[in-house]
Amino acid sequence: MNHVEERLTEEKKRIDSITAPEELEAKLRSALLVARPTRRQRIAPVWKAAAVALFLIVIFGYHYNAFAYYGKKLLGFDELISGTLQELNEQGMGQVVDKKTTLSDGTELTINGIMADANQLIMYYTLTNPKGIKDDGGHIFWPTKITGFLTNSNPESGTSLQNEEHTEVKGTMSFEPVSPFSKKLTLNYFDKNLNEQLIEHSISFPYDPNQAMQTEVKQSIRKTVKVDKGTVNFQSITATPTMTMIKGKLNVDNFDRLPSALDGIELIANGMPVEMLGGGHESSPTGRKFDIRYDVLPKPLKSLELVMKEFVGYQKLEQRIALSSAGKEPFSLEGKELWVKNVSVTSEGVEITIATEDDILLDGVSIETPSGTITLKTTIRQTETKLDDGTILKERTLLFDSQAKPEYMHIKGMHYMKVYNETIEIPVD
Repeated sequence: MNHVEERLTEEKKRIDSITAPEELEAKLRSALLVARPTRRQRIAPVWKAAAVALFLIVIFGYHYNAFAYYGKKLLGFDELISGTLQELNEQGMGQVVDKKTTLSDGTELTINGIMADANQLIMYYTLTNPKGIKDDGGHIFWPTKITGFLTNSNPESGTSLQNEEHTEVKGTMSFEPVSPFSKKLTLNYFDKNLNEQLIEHSISFPYDPNQAMQTEVKQSIRKTVKVDKGTVNFQSITATPTMTMIKGKLNVDNFDRLPSALDGIELIANGMPVEMLGGGHESSPTGRKFDIRYDVLPKPLKSLELVMKEFVGYQKLEQRIALSSAGKEPFSLEGKELWVKNVSVTSEGVEITIATEDDILLDGVSIETPSGTITLKTTIRQTETKLDDGTILKERTLLFDSQAKPEYMHIKGMHYMKVYNETIEIPVD
């Protein structure tokens, strides 16, 4: 075993010596200082992670089980967590850490505990300051990553709750999963000093993954679904005590045209939909990757399937709309409706206010005027309204660089959430 540990240590040193170009590091650090972490568009250290994974497979053929600590209930977080995480906390599945440090403004930071498995690590923390904490503590405390042996885990999402006196903040933050070989973890974070300068700090705590809780489902899917503008490849499913994660790759030209393209993919267990918790996507050297997170699977598990109920599609239209009919009945766009509410000429140009369902994005829009065809310059003043039947309409104004009142508007096509109803059965052992 000593020989194996020596090889792991040597490989870690080699991997840590790999550095990104200075300009990339500067861009990432700049982006980090501007905004707190979100789930969308994560930028992960793909090359380093791939090298670590390959090394472990070569040496061990290691099967990575989910792991979590059998410890004590983490107190004081009942109002912040619910559902699955609350149940796990009641069962004492969290590891109590109780590590404290003081931020630059005098606020005390306590890492109360963690809850970890093969899908994520959740950190439970408290900020305390009798002089008061502004907002939710987000202006004084920015976690950036958790590091350790073969571990460099980025933050993915978080939530917090402040007390009425504004002297205490309870929070949780989810990170990418950590290595089962780590014996010590380090939280890296920024805070502000008295001169409002950002200072990087870290706090370490012991970590012992020996008491393991088995992953419930971990297997390949390897199924590809063809969509209008490309393909979606579902690669794997990993179900752990905290969540169920689907991973895959995207080769879809218009994926970014709609913000909710992944929302129409359902996970069905025992004939019932599993609640979707969120999703994300990122670019990598091998293409765009995505993950979709669902709640835990029911027990006993009898059946499991993925259903692509809806996904972003594209409809070619080549439709010519007479603007003289503006403000009357809606126009039909291959089963979808378009309202032209107003057409006017302003000092900025021709403005056409339209409304559609919120999942529609028009493509190749232009107007026909006596002096010729003018393409769309930009879209301004976008708002949403909810109808009595629950339908959400997206209203926005199209701006064209022209002072001539148009007679017609031409639409080349539209991106929209298309019904696919493609089903992938996942075997249950």
